[in-house]
Amino acid sequence: MAFVDKKESGMKVIIKGFLTGGTQACITYPTEFAKTQLQLQSKTNPEFTGMVDVLTKTVKNHGPAGVFRGASVRIPGAGFQQMARWGGYGNISYYLRDEDGKITKVNNFFAGMGAGVTEAVFAVTPVETVKTRMTDDMRMKTKLYNGLGDCVSKILKSEGPMGLYKGAFPTIVKQATNQAVRMPLQQVIHGAMTGYDDKLAKHPLYNGASGTLAGFGSVMLTQPQDNVKSRMQGNESHRYKGTVDCAMQMLRNEGPAQFFAGTIPRGVQVGMTTGISFFLFPIISKQLNKVM
Repeated sequence: MAFVDKKESGMKVIIKGFLTGGTQACITYPTEFAKTQLQLQSKTNPEFTGMVDVLTKTVKNHGPAGVFRGASVRIPGAGFQQMARWGGYGNISYYLRDEDGKITKVNNFFAGMGAGVTEAVFAVTPVETVKTRMTDDMRMKTKLYNGLGDCVSKILKSEGPMGLYKGAFPTIVKQATNQAVRMPLQQVIHGAMTGYDDKLAKHPLYNGASGTLAGFGSVMLTQPQDNVKSRMQGNESHRYKGTVDCAMQMLRNEGPAQFFAGTIPRGVQVGMTTGISFFLFPIISKQLNKVM
């Protein structure tokens, strides 16, 4: 990243990541909600026609708070997710930078991959499992969960701790691919925008714009994994023997297009969240550096 150097390592970068993630999640959660609803609905009898239809019907049937169903886990979860992401990226990239703090695109690829695996294991998988269960519960009107605590409690009681890690493999693959592509892509786009001017390396607007484009671009490579992950984490995950079986059933019963369900809302959501994160991080970093 243009705004990350060798100084962005240790505990400081972890705290900055948590604050960045929680802030952007508050802003963008409705698009995350819409994406998950489109991924979970039946292809043969779809309830929604697109992102706007999801949001419109949800507000009509459940009020404005309906589009924040599952946000109680997603918002702090996004904080922990980006804490793991930026903590992993900052500390891994520290060893891959030269004496001036510069990092090659190849090394940035591996630093991004390491960050993706870190966030998948320590934050994304359990958070996404709970969020998906709660979202699926509202979609199916099963009323299994009364809230975040109740959902976590019931998963642990019926499935044990590993119940929170349903879909772990596709999540790890997705996040590793996401960050391995996103980090060097943002580096390239930012460089093209600024002419690799070091004075603009930490400029929030350039980082936000390049992050938005990098986030949207990474979606196309990871949407199939994201769809399989959502199915593996939903309330009907018992239908699948594992990741491969889930993918094969989706292909056989619903066709290849199902792997790209929710691409538009996820592209919007990931583009927004990545852009906002890359915009916020240097601002939060500058302020925290004054007191830490």
